[in-house]
Amino acid sequence: MATAGDGPPLPVYDHVDVDGTDLTNAGAVIDSQSGEWAVTFTFDSVGTHAFSTVTQANVGRRFAIVLDNKVIEAPVIRSPITGGNGQITGGFDAQKATDLALMLRAGALPAPLSVMEQRTIGPSLGADSIRAGMLSLAAGFVFVILFMALFYGRFGWYANVALLANLVLMVAILSLFEATLTLPGMAGMLLTLGMAVDANILINERIREEVARGRTPLAAMQAGFERATSTIVDSNATALLAHVMLFVFGTGPVRGFALTITIGIVTTLFTTLLLSRLLMVRWYALTRPTSLPV
Repeated sequence: MATAGDGPPLPVYDHVDVDGTDLTNAGAVIDSQSGEWAVTFTFDSVGTHAFSTVTQANVGRRFAIVLDNKVIEAPVIRSPITGGNGQITGGFDAQKATDLALMLRAGALPAPLSVMEQRTIGPSLGADSIRAGMLSLAAGFVFVILFMALFYGRFGWYANVALLANLVLMVAILSLFEATLTLPGMAGMLLTLGMAVDANILINERIREEVARGRTPLAAMQAGFERATSTIVDSNATALLAHVMLFVFGTGPVRGFALTITIGIVTTLFTTLLLSRLLMVRWYALTRPTSLPV
C-alpha cells in the first residue's frame, strides 16, 4: 500500500513496468481543448514500447508514478498510448503542473538522489558577526575621538562633534533609503570616519602651520581652511567618483559598501567644511583669543 499525495492509500504492484530513465522530457502546458493545466511527457523507443503495452492492458485503471518510494501521482489510463507521447490531466493549477513535471524529470535522472550530509545553520552566527562589526565600529570611533582630543585640544573636540554629526547623518540618510545595516555597510561607515578624520587633521595642521608662521589667530584660521579646502574637495571627489562606479557596476554586498561610502563622502564634506568651521568661528567670535588651542 502507498499514499498518493494527500489521498487514501493505494495498492501498488512491487514491480516497475516503465522506468524513469526511459523518459526523455516532461513539461507543464495548458490543454488546448479544456483550457486547464496539464503535464506532457515523452518516452524514448524502449519506454514507448513498454508504456504502450501497459496502457493497452490497463485502460480504466490507475497508473502510479513513484519517486523515491512515494506515489507522487496516480492518473487513470483513459486510452492506450502507443506513440510515446502522453498527457496527464487532473485539475492542476500552474504550480502543481510545474512541480509534477519537475519531479518527472528528476525521476529520469540516471542516479538516485540521496542526502549525504545535512546541516542547519542558526541565526547566532549572523548575530555574532553583527555584534563584532558594531564593536569594531564603536572602538574605532572612540579611538578617533581620543586621538583628536589629545593632539588638537579644543579644535580636536570641535572635530569630534563634526564626526558625531557625520555618523548621525549617515545613519539618517541610510534609513531614508530603507537600507539594511550589514557588515560591508559597517565597514563603509568606519572607513568614512577615517576619511573624515583625515580632513579634520589636514585643516588643523594647516592652521598650526599658519600659527607657526606668526599669523594672527583669525588669519591663521582663515588661511588654514582656504589651503585645506581644495585638497579635501579634490581627494573626496575622486573617491566619490570611484564609489559611484562601484555602486553602478557592483552587486550584492559590494553595492551596499559603495552606497555607504558615497553617502559618507557627502556628509563628510558637509560636516568638515561647514560644521567644523562654524564651531571654530563661533568660538573665536565669543572669546577673541590671542592664541589658538592647536
